[in-house]
Amino acid sequence: MPYDPAWPPMFARWGVDLRAALGDAARIDHIGSTSVPGLAAKPVIDIQISVASLEPTDEFLGPLTGMGFVYRADNPDRTKRYFREPPGRPRTHVHVRQLGSFSQQFPLLFRDYLRCHTSAANEYAAAKRRCAAQFRNDRPGYVQAKDAFVWGIMRRADAWAQLTGWIPGPSDA
Repeated sequence: MPYDPAWPPMFARWGVDLRAALGDAARIDHIGSTSVPGLAAKPVIDIQISVASLEPTDEFLGPLTGMGFVYRADNPDRTKRYFREPPGRPRTHVHVRQLGSFSQQFPLLFRDYLRCHTSAANEYAAAKRRCAAQFRNDRPGYVQAKDAFVWGIMRRADAWAQLTGWIPGPSDA
């Protein structure tokens, strides 16, 4: 759907509650397409929580489930711990990743590059629309189809990061 200016305030509300629950030990960021102004996206708020270590889970599991988030222990991606929104709340994905890891840096660099390069964000939106039309009822097909485009942007983002000395800015919450 077209960009919705309500997405950043939706993240901000979660951010306040997450900061209260997790304290200063975690980095909390708005990631994904809803974090890029002007970018068309599925109406899903993606939140990345970065912690010193994924094990033990005590630092984040209790606080997040205490807020009603549903832990998806069966998530096959072992570079993160994955949570979904509390029942009855708007779609929200929480990705807990290890601070400084590749999987933690990737969405931040991707987001920051698209925020700074509107033409790349527009190209990405067009690619997502094409893939969504082609794979309307095939989520794995959609993800696979847009992967090549994502990695093309990441090659440009990596070159940009090297030229600018990019590092993640401060936590969003």
